[in-house]
Amino acid sequence: MSEINNDEIKSILYDISKSIILPKFQKLKNEDIKIKNNTDLVTSVDIEVEKKLKKILLSLLPNSLFVGEESFFEDPSIIQSYKQNNFVWTVDPIDGTSNFVKGKDKFAIMIGLTFKQKILQSWIYKPITDEFCYSKLSEGSFINDSQIYFSKDSVVKTSIGSISSKYWENEYYEKIIKIRNAFKNINSYGCIGFEYVDIAKGDRDFAILSRLSPWDHIPGILLVKESGGSIVHFDKSEYNHTIIKNNLIVTHSHTLQNEIIQLIER
Repeated sequence: MSEINNDEIKSILYDISKSIILPKFQKLKNEDIKIKNNTDLVTSVDIEVEKKLKKILLSLLPNSLFVGEESFFEDPSIIQSYKQNNFVWTVDPIDGTSNFVKGKDKFAIMIGLTFKQKILQSWIYKPITDEFCYSKLSEGSFINDSQIYFSKDSVVKTSIGSISSKYWENEYYEKIIKIRNAFKNINSYGCIGFEYVDIAKGDRDFAILSRLSPWDHIPGILLVKESGGSIVHFDKSEYNHTIIKNNLIVTHSHTLQNEIIQLIER
């Protein structure tokens, strides 16, 4: 497979944003908003964007497969696509749907391209600011064509980041509550794509994550890794989207990563 052209992806995301997303921003009607899984919001825009991207991306790479957040809701068996001998597109059509519904600007389109256990390329696009982030395995991470790479040695007491507020298993629930006060500041953007970008840039220090839906994490994980960051599960194993496994630490500092693991293991 030849490399997917970043300019082409940006053009696709720009056109979709201008034609589908931005016309509905702060103009959603009641009939545009629904609840799925009894808790999660979904809008007509999420559905329309995913359908559009599925058609375009599958045409870019014939015989590839597609896993999207809304497609998974309709057919959970598509998660098995990652174990097949095919390239797989992973799409979150609107990451930060709650923000989008509330008229807040922190939302993004996220795309990842994988082959078995490897995340090959990823893209995160912010429709409001037209910021375009992309990464390629072993070739780096970029924001608007400027490469980002740095090393940061953070510690818990001076760190700013986020900790998932739900979906923790019983063995971790009390521990997660207790460790929150050890950090300088805990806050969530309500859009994990934005958080991955800011960790990659060094504007945030960490994210401690519980449930790991692939569309929420595949694009950002490659962006952080290729910018010099580290991503491990609580047991120090590396993230692998072909395996259903929760509990992840994302950071740019091995010192901070190790301190977080020690806090959790107490």
